[in-house]
Amino acid sequence: MAETITLRRPDDWHVHLRDGDMLKAVAGHTARQFGRAIVMPNLVPPVTTVKAASDYRLRIVSATPGADFTPLMTAYLTDQIDADEIARGHAEGVFTAAKLYPAGATTNSEHGVTDIRKIYPVLERMQAIGMPLLVHGEVTDPAVDIFDREAVFLDRVFAPLLADLPGLKVVMEHVTTREGVEFVKAAGPNVAATITPHHLRINRNAIFEGGIRPHFYCLPIAKREDHRLALRRVATSGNPKFFLGTDSAPHSVARKEMACGCAGIFNAPYAMESYATTFDEEGALEKLEGFASEFGARFYGLPLNAGTITLQRKAFAARERFSAGADELVPFHAGQALAWTFVD
Repeated sequence: MAETITLRRPDDWHVHLRDGDMLKAVAGHTARQFGRAIVMPNLVPPVTTVKAASDYRLRIVSATPGADFTPLMTAYLTDQIDADEIARGHAEGVFTAAKLYPAGATTNSEHGVTDIRKIYPVLERMQAIGMPLLVHGEVTDPAVDIFDREAVFLDRVFAPLLADLPGLKVVMEHVTTREGVEFVKAAGPNVAATITPHHLRINRNAIFEGGIRPHFYCLPIAKREDHRLALRRVATSGNPKFFLGTDSAPHSVARKEMACGCAGIFNAPYAMESYATTFDEEGALEKLEGFASEFGARFYGLPLNAGTITLQRKAFAARERFSAGADELVPFHAGQALAWTFVD
């Protein structure tokens, strides 16, 4: 039984770094473990221009001094987004991808797309230049149960989109359902998905165990146990269409524990420890490097990282809280034991 594992330096293909004091508090956790990260654009106001993305990238670099870390920026798609601006940002190396938030689907998504057909000219341009589309794959129809929104999205939005634009590169971010897994597996090589550490470890019961557990509330929400098991099987299978994306989404304790608390799980401090524990439990440690360090880079057409990280089989208890300026953050696994330790 291996006591240490050394992996090519991994990448996080989906993370929220926020801005201001929160950015300064959380960015180091991601930069400590990952060589690159796809940074979400749902700031206030959202990142919709090349200048906004360039300025945000500079703030991230300033928040991670001395780190061997490259933030990869994304554009926030709106009904009125300018195709020329998106294409220019991609050509200049500022926009790695563009993000589709259905309006109202999650945190800071009120400026998102109300009908995907409104942005078809932009998506056609992205298809032509090979620019990836990143999707938050849920419908926002209030008649659809929150636990069914991903599955309905596949039928109503994703399948028609791929039929109309079969060459578009698409990442279904934070896939949470068995239906989502099967959809991505059956699609062409231009379709992939990211999987979070928390959706591999908790099902929807965790949100209500012993009372309301707001720090386990995220969107897409955790699903039934059979969906969690489907995610674990595919993540540890070695299928290159599925790769690491933490969707680490920090909110202060006050914003999580209020009457209408925010969705998001702050998993960045212990992301690789969490993934390693899951892969170990599944008897698939040898598959972790591909999932964490290779498949995402190849899908995005980027070189693999040159450095390495090391994890040691050494149990430890995760911290209960981290400070973020005047605020506090509760991390995923707070107070819990993890079987693997990141070796700095």
